[in-house]
Amino acid sequence: MEPARSAVGLSVREAVHILQSSEDGGLVLSALESLQHYLRGTGEPALPGEQEEFAAKHFAAVLRCLVGRLSPLWLQLSPCDRLEQLWDSFFLEGPADQAFLVLMEAIEGTAGPSFRLMKMAQLLARFLSEGRVAALMEEQCRPQMKPGFPLLQETLLSKVVSLPDHLGNHLQKDNLVQFFPQNYFPLLGEEAVRALQSVVDSLRGGLHCSVSFVSRVLGKVCIQGRHKEILGRLVPQLTALTQGSCLWQRVCWHLVEQVPDGAMEAVLTGLVEATPGPEVLSRLLGNLVVKNKKAQFVMTRKLLFMQYRCTTPMLQSLLGYLAMDSQRRPLLIQALKELLETWGSSSAVRHTPLAQQRYVSMAVLICLAHLGEPELRDSREELLASMMAGVKCRLDSSLPAVRRLGMIVAEVISTRIHPEGPPLRFQYEDDELSREMLALATPRPAGDSPLEARGSSLDPVVAETPAETMKGSVPPAQLQGSDSELDSDDDFIPYDMSGDKELKSSKAPQYVRDCMEALTTFEDKDMERWEAALKALEGLVRRNPEATREVSVELARVLLHLEERTCVAGFEELRQRALVAVTVTDPAQVAEHLTSQFYALNYSLRQRMDILDVLTLAAQELSRPGRLGRSPQHSSLGPGTQCSPALTASQFGSVMVPDWRVVVENRIRSKTRHFSKGSPWQEPAGGPNEFASVAGCFFFPLIHHFDRPLVTFDLLGDDQLVLGRLTHTLGALMYLAVNTTVAVRMGKALLEFVWALRFHVDTYVRRGLLSAVSSVFLSVPAERLLEDLPDELLETRSWLADVAEKDVDENCRELAVRALLLLERLRDRLLSLPS
Repeated sequence: MEPARSAVGLSVREAVHILQSSEDGGLVLSALESLQHYLRGTGEPALPGEQEEFAAKHFAAVLRCLVGRLSPLWLQLSPCDRLEQLWDSFFLEGPADQAFLVLMEAIEGTAGPSFRLMKMAQLLARFLSEGRVAALMEEQCRPQMKPGFPLLQETLLSKVVSLPDHLGNHLQKDNLVQFFPQNYFPLLGEEAVRALQSVVDSLRGGLHCSVSFVSRVLGKVCIQGRHKEILGRLVPQLTALTQGSCLWQRVCWHLVEQVPDGAMEAVLTGLVEATPGPEVLSRLLGNLVVKNKKAQFVMTRKLLFMQYRCTTPMLQSLLGYLAMDSQRRPLLIQALKELLETWGSSSAVRHTPLAQQRYVSMAVLICLAHLGEPELRDSREELLASMMAGVKCRLDSSLPAVRRLGMIVAEVISTRIHPEGPPLRFQYEDDELSREMLALATPRPAGDSPLEARGSSLDPVVAETPAETMKGSVPPAQLQGSDSELDSDDDFIPYDMSGDKELKSSKAPQYVRDCMEALTTFEDKDMERWEAALKALEGLVRRNPEATREVSVELARVLLHLEERTCVAGFEELRQRALVAVTVTDPAQVAEHLTSQFYALNYSLRQRMDILDVLTLAAQELSRPGRLGRSPQHSSLGPGTQCSPALTASQFGSVMVPDWRVVVENRIRSKTRHFSKGSPWQEPAGGPNEFASVAGCFFFPLIHHFDRPLVTFDLLGDDQLVLGRLTHTLGALMYLAVNTTVAVRMGKALLEFVWALRFHVDTYVRRGLLSAVSSVFLSVPAERLLEDLPDELLETRSWLADVAEKDVDENCRELAVRALLLLERLRDRLLSLPS
């Protein structure tokens, strides 16, 4: 064997010398042809021993010699492109791993655009398109005893995965589309499937193989964030191949098991996202979570608790995978316990974003749908304790979405864990989210497919179909003569009652005092009078401001304590509108009374929030320009205004405009041609800002006593919902006080209020504080902010930057960014002013 190897070495040395020194096309061709028969798959191959020696010792040197001689003149030494074809064959038919490394080495060693660089790039594109990457992976999957094999694999791994980056850096504008990441990584996924097919064929033939190189390629690609491209091609093909083949399933299990620990999270996340359901995920992973601690941590801890980016189908695939095998179901039960423990933590409710709370809630419902009653019975006490703690935390929250999550999950948990007891029911809004969450909690019978479940749900409809068919097949004559048709009322035309009015025995009060008396002296026989008084009160207050001011405070007290005693439609709205009308009519006295009652004893939280709502609405109405407008008698009509006869008569009172004049004016207007006719001109509404004189009466009494706890009312304690509403109200009042003399004092007091509560744990309160800061920046003049509040501005700016970067709530971060933008705009405005 040794002489044959020496003969190979002498032959290669002689051919390489000719290639390096000769300019004779015939000699070069003969030298290349003498070397070509050492390649496998050629027409007249050499002995196997000679081929092995050539591939192991001389092939890389020959390739480097060919790369060094590459030039347009050298390729033209022989006619008919024979030399170029032979040159390409060495890279496309020889050992794929060495050819790939030499190509990459030549491309990276070529500086600047050149013929050699583009030729090597085009050859590499052919290398990819002809399946040579699959051959490269197949070679690495076979058992190897070479001493430098681990280093070779590491080099190949780096070059294969980072090929788009290397080619993009060297080719730049001349880069080929085959090397774009969106094209290369799907191709790499297809080549990986071919390599795995070769592994399966070898295993069927009794040969030993390893898929560790393919696993490392998959892991490194997923770490780089290209899991969608490679798994988008890999997963569908593996799904079909593992459908009825146990061998393919075992190969897939080993493929994922041999992924390095550092890449396990990226690969598993990509697989959960790419697989169409838990059945496919179970075929691809097997019992990986039971064997591999890293995979178990990722699937049962990281994707459920430390991240919340999984979509609902991904959650269903993940938790359904845990439920599909008896060895994995204990992990599902443990995950449910930990999810409920997190769901019941008050700290998690306060310090986690709403999206993550919704994510955990959905995971709890999906777990409950997969677990049966016997499995839940063993952990009943523990699960109920976590549920009760979570319900209490969420019902105490000031965010409606958080409270609704608590209600939905509590209903489902109580029904599943304690089915024999009375069902727990809450009242919440029936929207798309609640319907989706309740659908997630619906348990599926074991062994039933979605099609079977859908068919069973349609059974009642199918049972009714024959009867309807028989009825449809009866002749019309028989139907008309049947007793059921004679007794039917379907042919009667309903009587039109749209214009009917309800008859009432009592008339509506005509005076404000009569309304107040009717509302305070309620008896069963006076229900209609009470309803009539409530409905007429707002109009009477606005039409009789003088009479209202005489009893404004007393009337506000009556309305604040008014309770719904009949089923009158829109009671809360009628009561609130009447209170707003009273406050607008006599703002100073009524605002003083309402703000004093906000911190008084013996008021419910609902009444205190009603006070804040009324103050905000009244301030908004008072600050509106031209609120009272002009009376119809004194309004001036624009030149383009068209009036109906009725409107004209009402405008001029008793002086009626003759009908003929209206007819003539309309006829003249219709016959007149206008070359350009703009919109009717209207005089802009104007008038003094009525809120300016009473802004302090609305604002300062509310902000003075917020830190004084009462027996039944503690803003800094459990009554966080009212505190959040107070912060929003103060911000609204600050915004409505723009261009008023008291705005600077209000802004200073509001910034001090915000500074005292800036680290509040409740999300709703922090949102109100950030809105209040923006209101200060919008309402207080920039010059006065800089002169009177420089220290407050610096402190507020640092706090806003911290909130924009670190707050857990997305809305809080957005509000902080908006406030920072307003602050920057104020600074730019000040810098642009002349000194």
